[in-house]
Amino acid sequence: MNKSNKFAIWGNTEKHKFWDTLPGILDWAKNHELTPYLTTRIAKQFNKTKYPVINGADDFINMDFILTLGGDGTILSTARAVEHRNTPILGIHLGDLGFLAKVTLPDLYNRLDQVIAGDFSISEHMVLEAEMSANGKTITSHVLNDVVVDNGKTHRMVTFMVEADNGFIGKYKADGIIVATPTGSTAYSLSAGGPIVEPTVKSIIVTPICPHSLTSRPLVVPDSSEIKITFPVDPAEDIGVTLDGQIFHDFKYDAILKVRKGKYTIKFIDFEDCSYYETLRNKMNWGIRGDE
Repeated sequence: MNKSNKFAIWGNTEKHKFWDTLPGILDWAKNHELTPYLTTRIAKQFNKTKYPVINGADDFINMDFILTLGGDGTILSTARAVEHRNTPILGIHLGDLGFLAKVTLPDLYNRLDQVIAGDFSISEHMVLEAEMSANGKTITSHVLNDVVVDNGKTHRMVTFMVEADNGFIGKYKADGIIVATPTGSTAYSLSAGGPIVEPTVKSIIVTPICPHSLTSRPLVVPDSSEIKITFPVDPAEDIGVTLDGQIFHDFKYDAILKVRKGKYTIKFIDFEDCSYYETLRNKMNWGIRGDE
């Protein structure tokens, strides 16, 4: 991490906890002679205008880190803004359940002190690049968690063909399909019956949503694979593609969706005593028997 003494603040401005916490962070920054930069959304709602504002994503390049306060959705939006710029994210958890933000409010200032003391590590999380082609146009987006194909605005099942590196996997009839990163394996993919994959495992998870056949099971493939999804039937309805649960596109059944490992990673500030498995136990009661 460089020594510019600048950091960005990104937060869920709809949460009262964010506004309750912000003044203390600004005081902490002043006491440590650091310059906090606010997003335009925060600056517009904040009644004090003396703080510099992030006017564009390239401003993140000059920041030591981005302090993100909210839930997993807030961190996903931060990651989408940062993209390839390599600025690490320190996630502060304001909600009840989440895997991306490991730091809680009671530990906030201890962790901030660790950061400025250099007592931290950087973990890199893969992203997926989704290339959606239809009607002669191609849209390319990146996700940290998952790409979800579903029945869009209808309630009908979707029929689709799945390939990996031009090798035919199978023809599915289901409510949809999820292509997830290891980071996203604890999100929608898990709810649909997919496996939990530790974030450092180099893989892509393919999970059908409520498949019509009991033999259609989740699949884990190497992160070097390219997943191709096509649609062999042509009903009048569109299909839906949702990116990280936040960006939605409608496509006709002649669309082609290709998902592959992205060319950059999203970097998170991590700490030696923050265990992924401890997070699983705390958030999901993982490994705890029902009578305990």
